[in-house]
Amino acid sequence: MARPSVLVSAHGGGAVRGPDPDGTRLALEQAVALGVDYVELDVRRSRDGVLLLCHDRELHVGGRLRAVADVDADELADAIPGLLRLDEALEVLTGRAGAHLDLKFRSPGSVHELAAATRSLDVLGPGEVLVTTSNPRAIRAIRDWSVARGRPLLTGLSIGGSVAGRPPLEQLRLRQGELFPADRFVESRAEAVVANHWLALASLARFARRAGLPLVVWTVDHPVLLRYWMRPGRAWLVTTNRPERALAIRAGRNRSEAGAD
Repeated sequence: MARPSVLVSAHGGGAVRGPDPDGTRLALEQAVALGVDYVELDVRRSRDGVLLLCHDRELHVGGRLRAVADVDADELADAIPGLLRLDEALEVLTGRAGAHLDLKFRSPGSVHELAAATRSLDVLGPGEVLVTTSNPRAIRAIRDWSVARGRPLLTGLSIGGSVAGRPPLEQLRLRQGELFPADRFVESRAEAVVANHWLALASLARFARRAGLPLVVWTVDHPVLLRYWMRPGRAWLVTTNRPERALAIRAGRNRSEAGAD
């Protein structure tokens, strides 16, 4: 039996080429025009509670580096041309691609992470929302809400984030925990393993297979690595800054298999 094709998520809101930053309307439009399955949306929350598309924790605002969480949305929009709110991004994706929400903030009781997930589900509908974060408690809250209300979405626990700035012993402990993450998955009740591609090669692809969980691999750009991970059965979804390359590899494989039949 043929294995299903690997899905493609455009990293950073589309990975637009040129001077425009990721996460702009142009980036999203370019991604959906390519025919990707998902567009990754890095979501942060401003000081006044607005959900925004923003990868970095800090941005240059008013001539100095400030945390996104400490600045109001309008001030951020004035400083960063093209900055999108989550609702604006969902409007672009509706009926065209799924939303891969990568939640990059934390709130007490995970109430705002849940708000981002439910809003996306309200707009896009069942089967069109993948929520990922490195916070097991947020994944658990979203998963429990989804099951209790019968509103399906997919939740994935991210493994392999940056440990820069932490003490060396803590970095070592965190990296060891990433290679053996079973306890974190039990805590989160996540439905997918979301792994840095090097960690996936080292151990997490094997962990996902044994646990019977879909594997989401990030961020894969090199042609050799893309050809590896786009092979059916190795991952469920690949996040990439080169969605056009990933889609071309997938299309070539599909044509080859069709010719073999």
